[in-house]
Amino acid sequence: MSARAFSKSLKELRIHFSQNSPASRGLRDFIIKTYPDLKKANPGLPILIREAAGIESRIIARFDQGRERKVVVDNFNVGDVEQKFNTLVSEAN
Repeated sequence: MSARAFSKSLKELRIHFSQNSPASRGLRDFIIKTYPDLKKANPGLPILIREAAGIESRIIARFDQGRERKVVVDNFNVGDVEQKFNTLVSEAN
């Protein structure tokens, strides 16, 4: 994934996953691979990463006017997580 600057209507990204659950592996690997470039391309965008045992893997985007959208990515591989992530952030346009 090439990091790109997101639309200004995307206000926040929250990423939740389990530290050691196999169901969270794809999301963990996606974050390890893409976080530095995402943050570099979007330095003012809050990207909050929360780890907790036993929770579902999910990505939550907050847009203008308080609108939020959540995608659950339990048991997804890195490619599937990336596809869902790109679909989610493209909703800001």
